[in-house]
Amino acid sequence: MNIEIKKSIKPINYSDAINFLEKRLEDLHRNKDKELIWTLEHNEIFTAGTSYKENEILDNSIDLIKSNRGGKITCHAPGQLICYFVLDLRKKRDIRKFISCIEKSIIETLKDYNIETFSDKDNVGIWHKKNHTTNKVAAIGIRIKKWIAYHGFAININNNLDQYKKIIPCGIEDKGITNLISIADNDYSNLDNLLIEKFTSNLKI
Repeated sequence: MNIEIKKSIKPINYSDAINFLEKRLEDLHRNKDKELIWTLEHNEIFTAGTSYKENEILDNSIDLIKSNRGGKITCHAPGQLICYFVLDLRKKRDIRKFISCIEKSIIETLKDYNIETFSDKDNVGIWHKKNHTTNKVAAIGIRIKKWIAYHGFAININNNLDQYKKIIPCGIEDKGITNLISIADNDYSNLDNLLIEKFTSNLKI
C-alpha cells in the first residue's frame, strides 16, 4: 500500500479540507497521486450529511455546512480528532468490510487506553456504555465515488459537548454524546499515531 500520511497541527477550514480531499480523489482515480490518511482538527462548525432532516437542528443560529458525505448532522470543534482519508476500493469493492475496518481500528485504538467501546449495526459510529447509558464517542461519515472512499471519522477527545445540545446528533434522540476525557482521564497526545498504526494495519487485511 502506498498511502501518504498527513498530520495538521493547526485547525483546518472545513471547506478547504473537503476541496483538498476531492482533488486528491480525482488525482488518485487518474493514478496521478497516492492514497491519503489525514489527521486534523476543525474550528467549531456543524456539518449535515446527505440524510439529515431540518428538525434535527435545535438552534437555528448555528454555523451549518451541508456536506456530500453520508450520515446526518454533527459538530466539529477543537478537541476532536478527525481522520480524513482518500482510499482506493476499486479492487476490493466491499463497502461493508471497509466500514468494519474503520470501526475495528477505532475500537482497538481506544482499547489501548483501557476504554471498551463497540459498534452498533443499527446506529453507525462507536459507542461507550456506562451506568446503563450509551453514548457515542466517535462518528463515521463517508462517501464513495468511483469506488474511492473519502471523508472519514471523528473521535471526541476533550471537545465542548455542550455544542451538541444545539442539534440532534446524527439524528439519534435516545442516546447521548461523550468524549474520552469524560470516560478516562488519560494522556491522549499519541492517539493520532496509534490510530494511524491500527488503521493502516487493518486496511491490509
